[in-house]
Amino acid sequence: MTEALFRTDPYLKTAEAVVTAVTPEGGVVCDRTIFYAKGGGQPGDSGVIRWAGGRAEIAGAVKGEGDAIVLVPAEAAPLPPVGATLETRLDWDRRHRFMRMHTALHLLSVVVPLPVTGGQIGAEKSRLDFDMPEIVHDREYIQARLNSLIAADHPVTESWITEAELDANPGLVKTLSVQPPRGAGRIRLVRIGADETPVDLQPCGGTHVRSTAEIGAVRVGKIENKGKSNRRISLVLGG
Repeated sequence: MTEALFRTDPYLKTAEAVVTAVTPEGGVVCDRTIFYAKGGGQPGDSGVIRWAGGRAEIAGAVKGEGDAIVLVPAEAAPLPPVGATLETRLDWDRRHRFMRMHTALHLLSVVVPLPVTGGQIGAEKSRLDFDMPEIVHDREYIQARLNSLIAADHPVTESWITEAELDANPGLVKTLSVQPPRGAGRIRLVRIGADETPVDLQPCGGTHVRSTAEIGAVRVGKIENKGKSNRRISLVLGG
C-alpha cells in the first residue's frame, strides 16, 4: 500500500519516502508518495527522486497492485534498494497546470450540461467530449461563461460519501465512459462553490486547485464533430 499524500495536500512539492518494492519492470514503490498515478484522464506526475548515492528522473506514476503507486523512471538506470530513504520532488509547474486544467474541465461540464463521453487533461491542451447531437452553445458563449465562473473565485473542496449514497444519487456522475472507482466503501466528491449551493459537485479522484480564480483565464477551441452525437470542446490556459 502507498499512502497517497496528494489526496490530503495536492500542493506538496517534496516529501521523504521509503522504498518498499522494486517491480520486475523497473518501477519504484514507496510507502508514501506525492506523485499522482495516471487515471481518470489525468496523467501521472513526473519529477525526481534522490537517495544516498543515486538520483533518477521519474517520467510518470501509475497504479500498481492493490493500493500501490509505481514511480516509472524516465530511462533504465540503477534504482534505489528496498528500504532506502528517498527525497521525492515533483515537476511542480507541470502538476499545477494539470490541477488548473482539471478544475477548468469540471466548470466546462457546468457550462455544457450534457453527459460526458470522454476527456483528457494535458499541460498545454485539455478536452471533454459530450453526447451532443446538436450544438447547444457557440464557442464564444462557452468561453465567456467559463471565464466568468473562473473569475468568481469559487472555493474548491472535497467530501466523501458512501457507495450506497452515490447509488441513491446517480445524477452526480457526469461521465458515461468512466465510473468512480469502487471497492473502498466510499467515494470522493469534488465540490466547486458554497456547500449549500455548489456550482458543481461530482465524484473525482484527481488533483485540483483551491479556488477557481487560480485557474486563470482560459481559451476555448472550436467545437469539433467526433462522430454521431459526439462533440469535442478543447481548452487552453491563458489568453
